[in-house]
Amino acid sequence: MPAPSPQAGSEPAAVQPRVTWRRFLKSQAVLLISAAAALFSMLLVKPSPAYGQYLDWRTLILLFCLMLVVAGFRAERRFDALGHWLVRRIHNSRQLTLVLMLLCFFSAMLITNDVSLLTFVPFTILLFAELGWQRELIYAVVLETVAANLGSLLMPVGNPQNLYLYSHYQMTPGLFFYYTMPLSLAGLLLCLAAAGLAPARRLALSGPSPAAKPLAVSDSSEAAPAPWRSYLYLGLFAACLLTVFRLLDERVLLGLIILGILIADRRLFKAVDYGLLLTFVCFFIVSGNLAKVPALQQLLAGWLQTHEFATALLLSQVISNVPAAVLLSSFTTNPGPLLAGTNVGGLGTLIASLASLISFRLYSALPEARPGRFLKVFTVVNLVCLLPLALLGFWLH
Repeated sequence: MPAPSPQAGSEPAAVQPRVTWRRFLKSQAVLLISAAAALFSMLLVKPSPAYGQYLDWRTLILLFCLMLVVAGFRAERRFDALGHWLVRRIHNSRQLTLVLMLLCFFSAMLITNDVSLLTFVPFTILLFAELGWQRELIYAVVLETVAANLGSLLMPVGNPQNLYLYSHYQMTPGLFFYYTMPLSLAGLLLCLAAAGLAPARRLALSGPSPAAKPLAVSDSSEAAPAPWRSYLYLGLFAACLLTVFRLLDERVLLGLIILGILIADRRLFKAVDYGLLLTFVCFFIVSGNLAKVPALQQLLAGWLQTHEFATALLLSQVISNVPAAVLLSSFTTNPGPLLAGTNVGGLGTLIASLASLISFRLYSALPEARPGRFLKVFTVVNLVCLLPLALLGFWLH
């Protein structure tokens, strides 16, 4: 939202930079930490042109394109209809949290956990703000994040580590589902139980109904909604899905998206969360450098002989599950424990799954955000879900 104009009697302009820096540090905390970690890792591995190989350009391009398309849908107010439909059918915040959680869980199976969160977390923030449920927002976003990570583990296209391991080990669909189905079903039960614990704040009946007024939209475009733009964004979103399924090259997608946005509304480029993209770049550098440390390589080779699942789970907490899958696949020929460990390992710390950073960054960008409370709720919910799934994983593998 644009900053309010100064009013008479307001604080002197000299104190404004302090407020600006405080807000910047709060909203960009993850980026700053990841940048510091990347700089530290450069002390272990000297910078070189090989750094370019660390970056997963496909993931970065997909994130960039999806953020543009989602910003377009928001500018066209196409989330309004879904929001009004939900508001007319729910009676409290617990019901809405349950519906949004299920949307994230099942959509992540086909459009990946990243895309699911990029699509539904901004919509959730928008809808909860209109309903006056800011206090309930954190739990809803955290639960959506857990649901997207757990729902994505079922399908080969659900998340980047599944795509990589499915291809690397040349698994058959039957073998893949044999490994993922039990964990996916258990994850759904945990998400349903967690949704049952969500706050049940009733929908206020006084005043205008939220379903009767338009939802606030992004300031990235002030133009009135136009059907042709909506159809264009829908086509661009379909192109993103084709790229997710590897039916369209990501470089072709990037060209289509840039051309389409230039035609429709070039102001949408301002709506892209470039800080999130830089955060991903920093983590790719960290994981790439750690993979080249000889002592770490020897340690992993020894552990993986008898502790594949545990090693994958624990390493995911430190360098995230996608780099962990890439790193550990060089040391084991047994895909089952590695697949299970990196997926279950997506729960736990904020960086265990890079998709979780999407939710945190989107929430932290809010003026009234409470990142500290978000991290507390996130950690508790993740650990509660992680423990039973870890026990199941140990039993299966």
